[in-house]
Amino acid sequence: MILKKFSMEKFVAIPDLISLLNMICGFLAIISAIKHEYDISSLFIIFAIIFDSVDGWIARKIGRAGETDFGKNIDSLSDAVSFGVAPGVLLYVLSLENTNLVVQTIGLLVALFTVVCGILRLTRFNVIADKVDFKGFVGLPIPLHGLILISLVLSGAFNLYLAFILMIITGILMISAFKYPKLNDLKVIVGGGILIFLIIIEFLSPFLIISDINIPALILFIFSLMLSLTYPLKSYLKNLT
Repeated sequence: MILKKFSMEKFVAIPDLISLLNMICGFLAIISAIKHEYDISSLFIIFAIIFDSVDGWIARKIGRAGETDFGKNIDSLSDAVSFGVAPGVLLYVLSLENTNLVVQTIGLLVALFTVVCGILRLTRFNVIADKVDFKGFVGLPIPLHGLILISLVLSGAFNLYLAFILMIITGILMISAFKYPKLNDLKVIVGGGILIFLIIIEFLSPFLIISDINIPALILFIFSLMLSLTYPLKSYLKNLT
C-alpha cells in the first residue's frame, strides 16, 4: 500500500532542490580531488557555498525558513558532504603528494578530525537552532571552514603544514561555544561575492595571476581567516577584562 501522505513531493520544495545542488557540488568536489584536480575540486566547493547561501535566501523569500524539519535536515546533510567530507578528502589527497608516510598519516588524521568536528557542529546546530537567544551561530560555520582551505589551495601559496594547522584550528572552532554573528552586513556580503566571482573568472583572466599567486583567492583566504579568528579573540579578550 502506498502512503500518499509520505509521498516525496509533499516534502521537497525549491529550497531543498537548491540544497541538493549544494550536495551535488560537494560530491563532484570529492571526485575531482580523488582525480588530483585540486583547483576544480575547490571551485565545486565554491559553487556549493553559493548554493548554500541561495537556498536560505529563497526559503526566507517564500516563507519556509526554519519551517520544516525536512528542509533543515537536508540542508545540514548537504553541508556535511560539501563542507565536511569534501574538504577532508581534498586535504587528505593533497597530503598524499608528500611521499613521507608520517605526513600522509597526519593528513588522514587531520582530515578525519575536521570531518568529525563538522558533523558534530551541524548536529548541534539542528538541536539548538530554536533554543539560542541570539541571532547568530554557536561555533564556526562549517562553510567558512571549507572556504579557508579552498582559498588557500586556489591562492597558489598552498602549504600543506599550514593547512594542517589551520584545519585543526577551524575544527576546534566549529565545536567551540564561541558566538559568530550572521553576515547581514551588505558590504561584507557584496565584497565576499565579488572575490568569489573573481576567483571563478580567474580561469578566463590570467592577468589576475601575479608570480603564480592568485590575488583574489589570496585576499579571500586572508578575509576568511580573519573572520574565523576575530570573534573568538574578541570573546577571549573580553573575558580578560
